[in-house]
Amino acid sequence: MIQLDNVTLSYAGVPLLEDLSFVVNRGEKCGLVGRNGSGKSTLFRLLMGRELPDRGNISISKGYTLGMLDQHIKLSAPTVIEEACLGLPVGERDEVYRAEKMLFGLGFTEDYFEKLPKDLSGGYQLRLHLAKVLLSEPNCLLLDEPTNYLDILSMRFMAKLLARFDGEIIIISHDREFMDSFTTHTLGVHRKKIKKVTGSSVDYFNQIVLEEEIQEKTRMNVEKKKAHLQSFVDRFGAKATKAGQAQSRKKALEKIPSLEALKELYNLNFSFRMKPFPGKKVGGAESVVFGYPGKETLIHDFSLEVEPGDRIAIIGKNGYGKSTLLRMLAKDLAPNEGDITYADQVAIGYFGQTNIDRLAPNHTIEEEIKSANPQLNYTDVKAICGQMMFSGATASKKIQVLSGGERSRVLLGKILAHPCNFLLLDEPTHHLDIESVEALIDALEEFPGVVIFVTHSELILKRLALDKLVVCHQYHQEVFCSDYEEFLEKIGWEEEKPLSKKVKQEKPKQEPLKAASSSGKEKRALEGDLKKLKEAQEADYTALANASQKGDRATIAALSKSIKAREKEIEELSSKIG
Repeated sequence: MIQLDNVTLSYAGVPLLEDLSFVVNRGEKCGLVGRNGSGKSTLFRLLMGRELPDRGNISISKGYTLGMLDQHIKLSAPTVIEEACLGLPVGERDEVYRAEKMLFGLGFTEDYFEKLPKDLSGGYQLRLHLAKVLLSEPNCLLLDEPTNYLDILSMRFMAKLLARFDGEIIIISHDREFMDSFTTHTLGVHRKKIKKVTGSSVDYFNQIVLEEEIQEKTRMNVEKKKAHLQSFVDRFGAKATKAGQAQSRKKALEKIPSLEALKELYNLNFSFRMKPFPGKKVGGAESVVFGYPGKETLIHDFSLEVEPGDRIAIIGKNGYGKSTLLRMLAKDLAPNEGDITYADQVAIGYFGQTNIDRLAPNHTIEEEIKSANPQLNYTDVKAICGQMMFSGATASKKIQVLSGGERSRVLLGKILAHPCNFLLLDEPTHHLDIESVEALIDALEEFPGVVIFVTHSELILKRLALDKLVVCHQYHQEVFCSDYEEFLEKIGWEEEKPLSKKVKQEKPKQEPLKAASSSGKEKRALEGDLKKLKEAQEADYTALANASQKGDRATIAALSKSIKAREKEIEELSSKIG
């Protein structure tokens, strides 16, 4: 159990957290919400003992363990699979199959297992660290934005895993749909205080809005009553016949407490400038092929017709070409084959993951916003800076001193400054808090132009009324004229289907595997072979568990290979049987 009593923390004399008190009880899974900079990650550091409060107490039950996912990653093993096994409890680190299962779920393929962990990209290093934290089986998981760098399938796997986790969780996430799918309570840092409610983040925000409305109405009624009493004292205080009453009212006035007016909290305010589009045809991609030099073809014979007002989402696993496809649609990359053409009236606003590196480091925020539309006057530029939460002197900061999240807001501000009718957005919510994500979704719903975006957020996919989905597979891209929920209902993710129903993905221009057109007798023979394989696999799993208990590394390694081989045989036989 975790308990905080009146915990306060300040930096340079300025309070960040004031009088925090809450308890995390057995089995509770808590979403931790609050604006960027409100102190959520700081609270995690306090719980881990990496920072000490100015006053108050943090109590954690004896023997109670915390496992934290943070951004400071230390990797020491020679291979990815050995690094993952370091997350297993001491005495269980030979149970390699558990680490393999976790890595597969988080988007790793077997090709990664023998790689040097330090050679992985930053995103995969974070996933490896996440696997270690989950494998360590702590009493309580502290997860700070665990979905950063995870693709949509890994997020779906992780949500199910966390729902089954037999312990407590405190999680920070900007993806409300993901977080609310398994949390039982919501902790919110608001106005330097913390509040805990039973239920989802929606329940929490509804309660905060209600409480603030009540407080403001109460404050106004108190001020009105005080003004009425003061008016009586002013009018009759010097009048002999009313002096007693005036004195009585003056005493009553002194006893009424003053309620401080709630300070306005700044939110991101998106309002895209729409450039009129008079045409009936927007354009699109025709038979596009693309591959980076020296690498396999990534985009295969892809075509997409874009119509006025279209809402199109590009989804799929990491590494399957989503961002590359968006860059080509933005004409930031030229295809190797095929054409991407648009009507002359099309004006593109493009938010790409790498575009923040193109901001001029010596420019101020104001100068960078102005560069997107030189026709804007100073008042307009300051207004856009304010919309992006760069008010007053903050707008004079140079780009080179900004954090990644702040640079993303500058890039969004440049898109707001530039009139457009075609938005191309690559993970635009990556550095935003929950309130800002909601503001962005509202703005996209109101924008009358075309919106094409890459996202792993099921919240956005379900909220926006999509006209088309582009699903990126390993060797091809498919276009579905449906929304995301219809896609899940009628088609679903190939990787989540039972083994016997999966369709094996083959490289283009290769002869696909043909199902055996056998007689009933031959089919029964195949089914008999399949049954034997499954029985042998079960025996392998039993032997693996026994070897794990004995710490027999050689047997564990041999059985792990055997299990993998049988899985391939089972899959091939299942596809032949149909």
